[in-house]
Amino acid sequence: MAFSFNFDLQIKTGEPDNEDTTQKEQAHEAKQVISTDTTKEGTEKVKAAKEHSPPLDYQSLLENTVCETFSLGTLPPIHYLNESVFEQTASELIDSEKILSQTAAQHTDLISGVYEGGLKIWECTYDLLEYLESEGEVFSGKRVLDLGCGAGLLGILALKRGAREVHFQDYNSTVIERLTVPNALLNCEGDDDGDEHDHEKEGEKDSSPLAKRRATDPLQHAKIAKCRFFSGDWTSFLPLMLRSDPPPKYDLIFTSETIYNTAYYSALHEVFHRLLAQDGLVYLAIKAHYFGVGGGLYLFQSFVEEKDIFKMKCLKNVEHGLQRHVVSLSFKKSEKPTNV
Repeated sequence: MAFSFNFDLQIKTGEPDNEDTTQKEQAHEAKQVISTDTTKEGTEKVKAAKEHSPPLDYQSLLENTVCETFSLGTLPPIHYLNESVFEQTASELIDSEKILSQTAAQHTDLISGVYEGGLKIWECTYDLLEYLESEGEVFSGKRVLDLGCGAGLLGILALKRGAREVHFQDYNSTVIERLTVPNALLNCEGDDDGDEHDHEKEGEKDSSPLAKRRATDPLQHAKIAKCRFFSGDWTSFLPLMLRSDPPPKYDLIFTSETIYNTAYYSALHEVFHRLLAQDGLVYLAIKAHYFGVGGGLYLFQSFVEEKDIFKMKCLKNVEHGLQRHVVSLSFKKSEKPTNV
């Protein structure tokens, strides 16, 4: 039986509302995506994947920065660099990719194949954090991949909740080195999160001295040793991981706002297929449609159904504003991860 979400995903085209016409247009659009099965490989230069190690001089990463804290219900406080201050001081940072100057010059948060939006914390990330809080997700002993991580809030939550290992991946090395790694360091502290939580409110800014003390706290090393950081295109990230002996199999894969471009679906799906543990779960936080880019929930759902490897489940709907959703992927009973 074909999978179906029980909500309206019609795309406004300026034409009169006609259910049959809309369904035909959606089916035709999905068929085009599936039959083409496109990836960036072959049409664009693939960005080579590489691993990044936290620098010995942690404090240098936090100069001229402001730390904020996200707190929600039972979640441990998650510390992260204020993105506005980060952008204002960007000219002082080393950026070999030059994405900071390009995004500023073009007044955009996304340049396909150059910068994939990792410096922003997109709203669907908060949707997934809220869902995880409401469900009381347990991470103890699990291996987790934060795919397209950006600031890394989802992976950091897993780390603070006892994950055995957390890997962070983003397209841009600048994002990993200047945002993800510093954020992970800010959260790699001892077991005093509860005391700190009592004095913090959601969105409250942390002082820079406290941020620096936290990042240089010797207690961080046990947790940061559980983390690995990667940049690069998914088509090069996957072979890099498969060369490990043995290749990692993740119990949980988090990804937020990564289905905006249909050209990336094949590579994204392949990462899920090859790296998810047999009983693992993928959490996706996504929008119904990404206007001006072309991707969205319906197209990705159709792509997944055509591949017939995963079953898809709707977990959470956000109806206000542009429709947003949290969904999960798990292997069908008859399907097992590819042996490598």
